[in-house]
Amino acid sequence: MYLYCFGYNFKRIIEIYTRLGILLSKKQEKFGSFNYYTYFCELKIRNFRIMGSQINLLQTVLNSPRTVFTIQSLVMLSGIDDSKKITKSLHYYTNDGKILNPRRGIYTKLKYEMQEMACSLFRPSYISLEYVLQRAGVVFQWDDTITCVSYLSRTVEVNDKLYQYRKINPELWIGMEGIEQRDNIAIAIPERAFLDMMYLSAGNCYFDNLRPLSIRRIRELLPLYRSEKLNERVAKLLNIKL
Repeated sequence: MYLYCFGYNFKRIIEIYTRLGILLSKKQEKFGSFNYYTYFCELKIRNFRIMGSQINLLQTVLNSPRTVFTIQSLVMLSGIDDSKKITKSLHYYTNDGKILNPRRGIYTKLKYEMQEMACSLFRPSYISLEYVLQRAGVVFQWDDTITCVSYLSRTVEVNDKLYQYRKINPELWIGMEGIEQRDNIAIAIPERAFLDMMYLSAGNCYFDNLRPLSIRRIRELLPLYRSEKLNERVAKLLNIKL
């Protein structure tokens, strides 16, 4: 199936199609005394689908409340099940300055949420530990590093921002109580961040102010860790019976 495009105003269209890797051929014809160029565009149906998928993908990114994306998330959000096609489209729009590619496999809007980036670099993961406790007023020493709990231990820098991940027992992922989900962000409530800290540091940590913490919520979350040693450390620190 072919599409015949008449007129010299299609020069820009051909430039765009050429960038997309679509085969074009041009031949000149004359009509009467007028010297017009007829552009013969040999386009298969699949090439229109490529263009349509790129447009839909960009619209998906720009219209989404999310600001950070992976290939897998875009497959689900866009309905385009060809990951190679998505990768090519993302590469095109990155070069065109419409989106960013701050790290391999990670794509963002021109302005993105750093908390969302923290939860996207490694999955599964959630924001916890010092980052949450500082903002809750439990730990006073301030640090801009976003601290997370994940399946590995790693420190990553993206655009001059540090993201720190600490490995936790995979069995603890069964219980997601005390973790708030907001779109693409998962963040622990202060009580869960406190217990994560006590669990991962074996009690070798310091808290400036325990008053913001709810003892009731700590009691509810403790069974998730299935650790008698953690129970003992928490009971001693908070001076409570469990």
